[in-house]
Amino acid sequence: MINVQTLNKISACGTDNFDKAKYNVADDIQNPDAIMVRSAAMHDMQFGDNLLAIARAGAGVNNIPIDRCSEQGICVFNTPGANANAVKELVLCALLMTSRKISDGIAWANSLKGNGAEVGKMVEKGKSQFVGPEIMGKTLGIIGLGAIGALVANAAISLGMDVVGYDPFLSVNAALSLSPSVKVVTDLKDLYAVSDYITIHVPYNAETKDTIREETIAQMKDGVRILNFARGELVNNADITKALESGKVSAYAVDFPADDILGVKNVIPTPHLGASTPESEDNCAVMAAKELIDYIENGNIRNSVNLPNAEMSAVGTKVCVIHKNVPAIISQLTTVLGDAGINIENMLNKSKKDYAYTIIDAVGDVTGEITSKLSAIDGVIRVRAIG
Repeated sequence: MINVQTLNKISACGTDNFDKAKYNVADDIQNPDAIMVRSAAMHDMQFGDNLLAIARAGAGVNNIPIDRCSEQGICVFNTPGANANAVKELVLCALLMTSRKISDGIAWANSLKGNGAEVGKMVEKGKSQFVGPEIMGKTLGIIGLGAIGALVANAAISLGMDVVGYDPFLSVNAALSLSPSVKVVTDLKDLYAVSDYITIHVPYNAETKDTIREETIAQMKDGVRILNFARGELVNNADITKALESGKVSAYAVDFPADDILGVKNVIPTPHLGASTPESEDNCAVMAAKELIDYIENGNIRNSVNLPNAEMSAVGTKVCVIHKNVPAIISQLTTVLGDAGINIENMLNKSKKDYAYTIIDAVGDVTGEITSKLSAIDGVIRVRAIG
């Protein structure tokens, strides 16, 4: 029986993908073979030697100790694009909220309770304080044109906006999905200079931390409106607060409330609602489950954040090896198999930074002794024989 632990409430339409004859899926499992997680913090968790994979039902993986997982040969998956439409819709809502002072207007209207017949007159007299511009004809700058950024770009075009995008890692598929009306620039300064609104959709890491800060805000148009539905750390809170106070930034919509920006005028905080739709949670759960199943049963990797994507069919036994991305390991693997009389029908090797993944279609008796010899090769982290 393969034991899968769920660290958060995972949608049943995801866990139902596991064959109950093969898998035991529950939240109280000890020493699991695989883990499904949403937002639970995992950095202090200890992982058993049998843990093969962790699937994050969502895009961000800051709650998972990626480096430690890589060192232990644990494949970490996420579900890019599964929640993209949900986030896109909230970003569109935020575009309007930063323009029209909708949240302030709602709060003010509710404060009129108790004024009876005078409410109508008070509304007409007071509504001018919530006047704001339309988004049609304005320019939206999008930092990051992945699954979410591309959807936002196309939606903004359909709403009559001009769209400028920036993404140094723009994939072919993402480029093909973009409306031809989206102007893609190669320098962020060009985006900052023309954008009335800026939304950021990039992963959070050491390179992207504080992407929006005092220095970059200075390059933007006066009165720019900024949206952050990716990660709070992408925007420096002290610098955005200063810019809001000076009027350089008109409004800041953020899905990651923090104590130092709550209550700041013209900050519109939402409680991490980006992927909080039943459709998004279902999509993420299904994708995460299918990623785990394909890896556990077939050794295939798709949407891993720490190992390369690798998929291969086999006629014999699949020998799946996670190893360091260093010279001579492949030749050592094939030598062990050749010395044992194992024929190699096919082989796939892919790398991702410091780590690599090799799948060998081996015809012959791949016994425990052979996998032990493969595991003993310097630089090899984990070996599995499937089939």
